[in-house]
Formats: sequence, C-alpha cells, structure tokens
Amino acid sequence: MDVVEKIKEWAQAKLPSDQFVVDVIYAARKAPARLLVIVDGDNGVNIDQCAELSRQLSQELDQTNLIAGAYLLEVSTPGLDHPLKFTRQYTKNKGRELKVHLADKQIVKGRLAEVSDTGIVLEVEVKEGKKKATQRMELPFGQIEKAFVMVSFK
Repeated sequence: MDVVEKIKEWAQAKLPSDQFVVDVIYAARKAPARLLVIVDGDNGVNIDQCAELSRQLSQELDQTNLIAGAYLLEVSTPGLDHPLKFTRQYTKNKGRELKVHLADKQIVKGRLAEVSDTGIVLEVEVKEGKKKATQRMELPFGQIEKAFVMVSFK
C-alpha cells in the first residue's frame, strides 16, 4: 500500500462518522516531504478538529516511520479552489451557488437545488428578452468534470 492510501486509511479511521477524507496530497521530490490531508464533514470541520487529526497522524507517522526523514504535515479543509468530489459535499452545499465545469467544456453557474446519487439539479438564471427567468438544469455526475462553490458577498 502506498503512502497516500495508508494516510487516507489512518485519517478516516480517526475521524467521526460525519467527517471524511477528501484528498491526500504527498510530495516527496524536495526535502522535507510535504503531506497535505484535506478533510470535510457533513456539518463542517473546525480548526481544533484539524489540529487533533494532525497530532494523531503525526504520532502514527512517527511510530511507523512510513515517511523516511523529515516531513511537513498539514491537515486542512477544502478551500474554495478545491473542487467538490463527493455526493456528501454537494449535499452540504445545497442552496449555494456553484460553478460547474462540464465534460463538453461548457461552464454552468447556478444555485444547487437538489442532489441525488446520480447527479445534481442547478437553478440557472436565463434571460428571456429583458426579463430574467430561472431554469432547472439536471446534471448527471458523469457529465461533471469539476464543481466549485462560489463566494457570495450578499
């Protein structure tokens, strides 16, 4: 088992059931090696929870010597630049504005209205003459390349 898979396994085992590992990024080209663990939760993840997971993973790494030599470990939540990966993340962001990149290179922006096991429904504003109307757009997960939560300053 490689480093990334082992870290994912350890991290998921240490998280409560409402939290999950989104990604593990391991870069060992330059010393010290860099390990980034990205976690999310159905109700979010706070900084204290990230710090606790970091302590637990650091202890596990030191005991097993999985990474030889020095390393930097960072545990974080996904930022706005990190795409949504799991259905749980879409569900958590229901009602928020998304920017969705589709497989056919089209980009769609709209409010996330529904989430199912097979896809999402966005409410997209379209212009009809001088008026704006809302149109529902069903997007299967198979058509979604990546989706980002958009920042709203309202």
